[in-house]
Amino acid sequence: MRKLLNTIYVTNEQAYLTLDGENLVCKIDGTEKLRIPFENIENVVCFNYVGCSPALMGKCVGKTIPINFISPQGKFLAKVCGETKGNVFLRVAQIDCFREQGLALAQNTMAAKFSNTRQLLRRSLHDNAGLREDEKISDVLNILKDGIDKVFQAKSMEEITGIEGNCARAYFSVFQKLITNQKVPFTFEFRTKHPPLDPVNAVLSFVYTLATVEFAAALETVGLDSYIGFCHALRSGRSSLACDLVEEIRCIAERFVLTLLNLQIIGKDDFEKQISGAVWLNAEGRKKVLARWQEKKRSDMVHPYLKQKIPMGLLPYVQSNLLAKYVRGDLESYPPFLQK
Repeated sequence: MRKLLNTIYVTNEQAYLTLDGENLVCKIDGTEKLRIPFENIENVVCFNYVGCSPALMGKCVGKTIPINFISPQGKFLAKVCGETKGNVFLRVAQIDCFREQGLALAQNTMAAKFSNTRQLLRRSLHDNAGLREDEKISDVLNILKDGIDKVFQAKSMEEITGIEGNCARAYFSVFQKLITNQKVPFTFEFRTKHPPLDPVNAVLSFVYTLATVEFAAALETVGLDSYIGFCHALRSGRSSLACDLVEEIRCIAERFVLTLLNLQIIGKDDFEKQISGAVWLNAEGRKKVLARWQEKKRSDMVHPYLKQKIPMGLLPYVQSNLLAKYVRGDLESYPPFLQK
């Protein structure tokens, strides 16, 4: 089993990363603030504008440690990574497989997403007796169940996209009800992405970005091309396959966000609003979310397919490896992640 190593999050906008022998060094205003050996690093995520030295980027490329550049607001900008591990035959098989089986893969992935969303709602009903008689939540549970049936009847990606959109609108129409702590100082009305227009959307977008970055790194590790997907349309610069697999674990990200809100780990002082109306996590807010996300990644879970206990942070690598086995023909079908 792969060892869960450190993801380095650089949150200070003035930080500069450089190389010293076999160590990554972080400096701020010329003063060394962090030194960590490369053998302890699996991923680097930079929320800064100063950047990295060419020597460091070269070292990371050689060790296949991806460096992800994300704006301080949480928007993915670019990624520097080395040669994809694995051989060219796997990537050719990936393209052939997705062309032939892309619809079936998308059906399974979206059905898993809807099922996992239903599990999130059911858990919320279990934890909050006051929600159990809520008719709107019951309606959404039925819409999601119906969505699972419909997605397997779909004949095209356009149909699947329409079904997913309808289920997502229904789900987010009751998301505010899941924020059960009455002391939370803000509300959620509907999902806004580019940009997020309220604090809840800001945290959702930020955590989705973190999850996508981690899936992209995992896919590169197992030898799959993260830019060639089966569900999301191909787009230059977008890790479409990572976006596909993230659909299966959005329930984990959303549950995580609800926990941050209901426990008041983040509050109104952790956000900044732009003149344009966009709302972003500020530096302190990002630190809080990242600290808790790292804790979440180290918590144990039993993988529903492997029946083995793994750290949550290894889930992207497990799902990527299962997909690679399917592409190679070692598995008859790809088992999407299903929340129990």
